[in-house]
Amino acid sequence: MIRILLHGCCGHMGREVSATALADAGTEIVAGVDRTAGPADYPVYADFSKLTKESADVLIDFSVAAAVDAVLDFAERTGMPAVICTTGLSEAQLTRIAALQEKVAILRSANMSLGVNLLMKLAAEAANVLAAKGFDIEIVEKHHRRKVDAPSGTALAIADEINAACEERFHYVYDRESRHTAREQDEIGISAVRGGTIPGDHDVIYAGDDEVLTLSHRAYSRRIFSQGAVEAAKFLAGQKPGRYTMADVIAASLQG
Repeated sequence: MIRILLHGCCGHMGREVSATALADAGTEIVAGVDRTAGPADYPVYADFSKLTKESADVLIDFSVAAAVDAVLDFAERTGMPAVICTTGLSEAQLTRIAALQEKVAILRSANMSLGVNLLMKLAAEAANVLAAKGFDIEIVEKHHRRKVDAPSGTALAIADEINAACEERFHYVYDRESRHTAREQDEIGISAVRGGTIPGDHDVIYAGDDEVLTLSHRAYSRRIFSQGAVEAAKFLAGQKPGRYTMADVIAASLQG
């Protein structure tokens, strides 16, 4: 039984993770941390001060960027493995995570979905072929009205995968409103849509002369993200310090 400490347990995604862990015979959420009180089947604390390394086997963070510093403080103090699902992190936070990975097992992903992680791989492979043929690359992401960071961490992760496959030749363009010039060939346009209750849509568009290829992923509920987070927690518990990704989780599941 993997014992999980859930940060952000009273939020929308926190409640999804709680339900997923409850339905998984191999996991148990033993405590939660959230500034906002809410109904839960386990103790919920306002901060990490009452918790120790012995509180759980692994931590899942599904919160907001401003709250992640407290998560990193706790992981550094206790050495508890941490699954970081929160997006919109600052450069300072990312730098700290990179340093902390020398001491603690950390899995950070812009998106916890199996399908999205496969999309990233396919997007890079397609770009490696089509960019050399002069295709323009655009990414359009859509999320619910409450999402505060834009573009999404997933859209940026897709762009980074494409850029890495193409020898870092691209720069990113987020807003063309103030630009009155033709599109440059070495750019990736990234557009964000916010509205309604959209869990998450991502389209990668390769536009060439007289043809367009689009790779798409549609999330129809947040359950796919909570399932990925719980699987990541099961994988990460007991791992040695280091940097892990959803690719490691997927590889482990194929082997097991």
